[in-house]
Amino acid sequence: MAEAQFLIRHAGPHVTIQDAGRPGLSRYGVPASGAMDRPALALANAALGNPPGAACVEVSPGGLQLELTRGAITLAVAGGGFVVEVNGQKGGSWSVLTLTAGDRMTIRPGPWGSWTYLAFAGALQAAEWLGACATHSTSGLGGGRLVFGGTLTVQNAETRPRRAGPIPCPVWCRPRHEVPLVLGPQDRFFPAHAVQALLEQPFHLTASHDRMGVRLDGPRLMPESALSIPSEAVLRGAVQVSGDGVVTVLLADHQTTGGYPKIATLAGAETDRFAQLRPGDTVLFRAVSPRAALLMARQRAAQTDACLAALARKP
Repeated sequence: MAEAQFLIRHAGPHVTIQDAGRPGLSRYGVPASGAMDRPALALANAALGNPPGAACVEVSPGGLQLELTRGAITLAVAGGGFVVEVNGQKGGSWSVLTLTAGDRMTIRPGPWGSWTYLAFAGALQAAEWLGACATHSTSGLGGGRLVFGGTLTVQNAETRPRRAGPIPCPVWCRPRHEVPLVLGPQDRFFPAHAVQALLEQPFHLTASHDRMGVRLDGPRLMPESALSIPSEAVLRGAVQVSGDGVVTVLLADHQTTGGYPKIATLAGAETDRFAQLRPGDTVLFRAVSPRAALLMARQRAAQTDACLAALARKP
């Protein structure tokens, strides 16, 4: 049984092992976690012929450097506009390449995006928690965070040279600065001018940004007597507002319940694109109906399925 082993020479903050997550457990207080950009993880795996939810390394803007110390293996990198450098030769993400023992690969931020995914032609060995390798960032449960001096082992490692080359990057994998959302469920706790500010004034992503959520800099949306509402379930993409009027958008590792009012929720099809925005980026929100958000989600699912099918047909 072929095995490939990597030495971790550098791993920035929030570089973790992720997979499709653990949905269906929020009722027990367990966040779903999983990839910040779920289509990108699925496309990286599909480019190698792996199952769409197979465990990958999620690389943050902190970057990653690996040295292959044993074996040979084909890899795929998809998500964001990152730079991929192998033995001093620069390339980009959205590509499939093969490494042999002694090769060094560096992944670092490029012109756009906050997350990219490194998939392996084989089975990445990682700890499971509640049936998934996805790492919950605050507890560390799951596959875990990559650290300097650690190792990564891939069982059943293969080279798949016929899959080498670029991976088409769908336009909907790129972030956009106009983000659709659905008002509610607690928009009634905000005065009309606060809702108007949400939809008409720009916000900026701040450096208070991790896998749980991102705080936005913009107009203060002061709620009216809403801070005593009962704690309730919250979703990825919820736009929650604290007592001082600061807006936070919840992301993959968000808490499962909360008592802050949610003035709106990002359209589900856009949460992964939103996650690829960087601190300092400007975002404008526009309201859509629940029906329109549902149609957008169905369209995105069909687009993703079509891309996955096309990659599966690749030799």
